[in-house]
Amino acid sequence: MADNRISASFSQSDRQAVMQAIATIREKLPFLVGLTIEERKSLPKLGDKSRAFVTRALEVGTQNPDFLPRSFDLYDMRRDVELFEALYPVLLSLTQLQELVDDTVMAAGSQAYAAGLIVYNYAKASGKGTGLDAVVDEMGRRFARKSRKAQPQKSEV
Repeated sequence: MADNRISASFSQSDRQAVMQAIATIREKLPFLVGLTIEERKSLPKLGDKSRAFVTRALEVGTQNPDFLPRSFDLYDMRRDVELFEALYPVLLSLTQLQELVDDTVMAAGSQAYAAGLIVYNYAKASGKGTGLDAVVDEMGRRFARKSRKAQPQKSEV
């Protein structure tokens, strides 16, 4: 295999430790919420451009609470801003970690599949009469194409 980008192992004990660390993260963030696709689309987004706006709005509201309706809760707004600011670096770190894990899984899977193809091709080429016929046939099912059913012809009027 010419391009072996990764050659590593991940022990059961290391995997358990990582899974425990993830469980600890979840435990420390019991307030996390799940959103539906519709909710994600409908919510206003707080990005880099809006952070200064929200901070300024919080300052204005804090210094001038008289013009806000009584139902407006500045304390809740402050907590939301503080939570956002506290979670943002965690999000960046987890996003980077997820990207690395995704890329590593993709690279390892690609290498494993390429190696499997090499084994299959060699077994197919030199496995006749060596007791590999059934295994090669079974492996070959991976590449079997499903026949397309004949599409009904639309009659033109």
